Amino acid sequence: MHIRHVEVLDYNYIHSVINDWWGGRKMSDMLPKLFFVHFRDTSFVAEENGQVIGFVIGFISQTFPSEAYIHFVGVDPAYRKQDIGRKLYEIFIKTVRKKHCQTIRCITSPVNQKSIAFHTKLGFAIEPGDAKVDGVSVTKNYDGAGGDRVRFRKDL
Repeated sequence: MHIRHVEVLDYNYIHSVINDWWGGRKMSDMLPKLFFVHFRDTSFVAEENGQVIGFVIGFISQTFPSEAYIHFVGVDPAYRKQDIGRKLYEIFIKTVRKKHCQTIRCITSPVNQKSIAFHTKLGFAIEPGDAKVDGVSVTKNYDGAGGDRVRFRKDL
């Protein structure tokens, strides 16, 4: 496996598989091309034999320059359970540390139990919300009506 910075040309492939990687959930609209253009310095893809098998899209906050934000992460279902997601997060963390970030934030949907488990296993803390779903703190309507989210924070 090889990890490199994301390229603009990666967008078409990732956009074409993202809904399948999420089991048919409509996710492609949440990852516009602008992330592949403007956040290449802090976004990465994992490849095997020239094929993208995982990616992390993240950036440093312009509002809070000591904070980084992971917008999207995905691993091809055929390659899960091989620590690809963890390795992508490690390179993202190493990169933003060099840029003096002290905190990383990200969110997930409360129905995405695998994502919640993944983030907590990597040491992310669930931030307090205003409701509980299956015992997990969530922020109701974080992303608009019905867009409840679990918010994570990791201090570096």
